[in-house]
Amino acid sequence: MDQSNTKLTCLLFSVNLDTLPVIYKIGDIVRFHRLKIQQYKNEIQGLTTVGFSSLTFEGTLGTPVIPRTSSKIYTFTTDDQKTIEALRIWAANHISSSGALIKLSDVKAMQFFDLTCELVGKAEVDGSSVLLKVWDGTKPPFPSWKVLFEDGTLEGDADRISQLHNLTADVLVYDNHVALAKSLKVGTFLRIYSLHAKIQPATPKKQSDIPHLEFHLHGGTCYGRGIKVLPDNNCDVEELKRFLDSVDLAEYQQLENSRVLEYDISNNFSSQDFVSPCDVERCQQLSATVLTDHQYLETTPLSAILKRDAPQQYRIRAKLRNYEPQKLYQSVKLHCPNCHSLQEVPHESDLELVLQELATEHPDPKLQNTSLYNSEAWTTQNQQERKIVIHFIKNDGILQAPEDTLIMIEGGIPSEIYQLSKKFKGVIPVKSSQEDLIIHDLAIPFLIQGKTWHYGCKQCSKLKTMQSLNCLVKEASWTPVCIAQALGIVPLQYVFVMTFTLDDGTGTLKVYLMDCENFFQIPASEILNSDDLQKNMEMIMYMLCPPGKRIGEYPWLECFIKSYNVRDDVEQEICYRIFDTVVAEDLI
Repeated sequence: MDQSNTKLTCLLFSVNLDTLPVIYKIGDIVRFHRLKIQQYKNEIQGLTTVGFSSLTFEGTLGTPVIPRTSSKIYTFTTDDQKTIEALRIWAANHISSSGALIKLSDVKAMQFFDLTCELVGKAEVDGSSVLLKVWDGTKPPFPSWKVLFEDGTLEGDADRISQLHNLTADVLVYDNHVALAKSLKVGTFLRIYSLHAKIQPATPKKQSDIPHLEFHLHGGTCYGRGIKVLPDNNCDVEELKRFLDSVDLAEYQQLENSRVLEYDISNNFSSQDFVSPCDVERCQQLSATVLTDHQYLETTPLSAILKRDAPQQYRIRAKLRNYEPQKLYQSVKLHCPNCHSLQEVPHESDLELVLQELATEHPDPKLQNTSLYNSEAWTTQNQQERKIVIHFIKNDGILQAPEDTLIMIEGGIPSEIYQLSKKFKGVIPVKSSQEDLIIHDLAIPFLIQGKTWHYGCKQCSKLKTMQSLNCLVKEASWTPVCIAQALGIVPLQYVFVMTFTLDDGTGTLKVYLMDCENFFQIPASEILNSDDLQKNMEMIMYMLCPPGKRIGEYPWLECFIKSYNVRDDVEQEICYRIFDTVVAEDLI
């Protein structure tokens, strides 16, 4: 087989996840039924059609040829079996089926990996996360953190959990994966995809603690992130069972005791938990941050700043003792530059509900095919029979290429809107009113461009109808700012909002950071949709505030801060905020 002649990109969409192929890892073999083949941008592409189904097989040589499928009726001939065996032989020579699969003993900090494991216990931690206690028979290079939970909430055999205490890893599962995590049965074998290992952040009270590894399954589905239950007859499960049966638990218990002693000895030499005044004088030490302006200001000790009234501007040199939030994705907020309000970025599940409700409304045929846009309407082929209309905005009466065309959609759900946003200049979700197309609600984005979802301020915006876009048509000014201005929307900005606790040896100071993209040199609008950017930001914070080290070994931060007064009905408080400061390029 010539690999170059067999490459095919397939786009598989379904309202019901069970109708899609059940893929466990790279190297699995799939047989498609009723797959439409077409050419797109000089590449062969496969699309699902009415009646689509599939059979999936393990790609490992020597394993039984047992199909995975949701179809009750299918045909599988002797020739099909020969094809499967031939593909297995080809895959064994051309494809690494292991992918990101590694053992807990091989995990490195800041790594994303796939883990095959057994579930030995689980507990609900709070409304947005679930704890899974898992093991694969190996021990991580650092001790695994132990997540706190309420008494009586842990499911599983208490004796077995206690017996495996030194071999289990606590995995915290978030957001859209919580429902599945709650439904998992203890004793099942799992494959967790894109699991994140990171060093447990230090706190002022725990600077001398042993470094621990945290394991997080973040929200979203980027890079295949999620959990799948593996059947008992899966070849990887059978291999894992044999390995788990061979593990000498007593030997691991002795090893754990020796490790604790080793860590205790090493920590006796690194228990210092303060910034030495002598360190402050070592000005030749390079700073992990760079000042972008006001270099004429002289450095002021934090102890002096704490005694002065606001407003003032200062240049400081200090170390980052702690930061909040520890879960860095929680630092991304939406900020209104007009009323200065802050709000959370809407969750995917909330958007799904609003758009599904919007999809139940019927488009008005009278508002289709106007001088501003051409319209295409159809009804989905499912039980809901949802009506969808896409309006293609014209430029001087002429339709442009998709990458230059702004479209509006009625009846679309998030997955459809996301796919359209990858092809067109931008997508605006709308609904029909009595006179014109309008934006339904600023609870959802007013514009989607690629992976970026643009929101507007409900309080400050005064919405106009879609005919207001006529003023932008001739120049095709489809920027978020121009579109928002034409539609009477005050756009919200994605910002990082964090609190830093700084220490220079003379005092400590809590400082507020609100930044779009300057401080980290990472766009806040893109980080939620990019695992790579999230890893970059986590690495930056890991270097600015390295766990497992005494604070005297932390890098220096040189910053500009401004003080300002915050008043309420009872009292006045002085707050501090970082400005005109960026992370040094060698840390990025």
